[in-house]
Amino acid sequence: MYILDTIAAISTAIGEGAIGIVRMSGPDALPIIKKIFKGKDLSQVESHTIHYGHIVDKDQKVLDEVMVTILKGPKTYTREDIVEINCHGGIVAMQRILESCLLEGARMAEPGEFTKRAFLNGRIDLSQAEALMDLIQAKTGKAMDASLNQLKGTLSQQIRQLRQEMLESLAQIEVTIDYPEYDDVEEMSSQTLIETAQYVKNKINQILKKAQNSRLFREGIRTAIIGKPNVGKSSLLNYLTGFDKAIVTDIAGTTRDTIEEYINVKGVPLHLIDTAGIRQTDELVEQIGVAKSRKIMEESDLVILILNQSEVLTEIDKELLSLTKDQKRIILLNKTDLPSQIDFTKLTNVVNKEEIIPISILKDQGLNLLEERIENLFYTGNLESNDINYLLNSRHTNLLKQAIQALDEVVNACQADVPVDLVQIDFTRAWDLLGEITGDSVQDELLDKLFSQFCLGK
Repeated sequence: MYILDTIAAISTAIGEGAIGIVRMSGPDALPIIKKIFKGKDLSQVESHTIHYGHIVDKDQKVLDEVMVTILKGPKTYTREDIVEINCHGGIVAMQRILESCLLEGARMAEPGEFTKRAFLNGRIDLSQAEALMDLIQAKTGKAMDASLNQLKGTLSQQIRQLRQEMLESLAQIEVTIDYPEYDDVEEMSSQTLIETAQYVKNKINQILKKAQNSRLFREGIRTAIIGKPNVGKSSLLNYLTGFDKAIVTDIAGTTRDTIEEYINVKGVPLHLIDTAGIRQTDELVEQIGVAKSRKIMEESDLVILILNQSEVLTEIDKELLSLTKDQKRIILLNKTDLPSQIDFTKLTNVVNKEEIIPISILKDQGLNLLEERIENLFYTGNLESNDINYLLNSRHTNLLKQAIQALDEVVNACQADVPVDLVQIDFTRAWDLLGEITGDSVQDELLDKLFSQFCLGK
């Protein structure tokens, strides 16, 4: 076990609430709680039990009424002794109890240090630790389910299996190299490397195919709401979020900067971005907003283009239709409660009819069709696949791509009759890169960077 000092932190959100939790982990967690707890002798209680009492200061003044959970290692999250003090959720109560723990010898935990100890003590691997962060940040049920699966070790098992097969090939090659009296040793070794490299590469590519979908689950589908001023962009944002997120007026150019919100539409996670109305303007601030809107439109996974069907198509409308023709988009004809001025026949000559949904945000008409279209766009393909059992972050993706590159170099070198002992360098490098995903081969600097992204107390 990785023996360290004793750390303490507030593990629940700071603010008013029914319950707050102060957590300690380390060799002195039990001695410290014994000093500040008034009630049953906690040094004599069974592990994984909870006890009523009071936390007191050095003068025996009661700080709060609490329930204390005793968790003795190694069957704990960090594999160390853990004490969790369940107190009232006010800021002052939690802060006073934390200060008492620190005065008795605990050290203030760094962000993510509890999870870092779980990793260092072999309780979880690195990909499982990252899954915990994904679980906390999950914005949909599917993202949470995928994080839970990864926490169980779904990704880790695949990576470790690939590394084991690579290790067996390396061992086989070492044996054959040790017997140079056989003329076909070099040929056999090269063939083994090629077969294993291609097999592992194919498996990695299968994992990478899910990378895009996992990004959508993790970050939400980046969805830009675009159109001219006053076509109903902010009204649509307010409808989808369920509250008045954006200011809605009849004055053109009210929205001058982007407004962002995360929502869940029939299980599809959307990162909604209400953009400034696109038009020609001489006002500097609005010009900046329009330029930003165009950039967001280009970078989005989904574009919701709103047209005002009570007005004839303008040059701006036509430009936006042209600019988004190669993107995944939904075209909304808003204000169907007013007389139509758009020639629908001409419109369908330049866009697919399936892309168009007539709506009235004011009268709440047709918006259910919008939600169904979003669901159909993203749940009829790979996004709904039951194979998405984990979330690939950018670190995983980059390491997998580097491993593929190293394996390609192995195949090319073997085909060019490069000596096997030199080819093994790239093969071993690919093996190490896969090990960085699970933390089997990783540098301390990377660990510090990763765990610093966790919240304090986790």
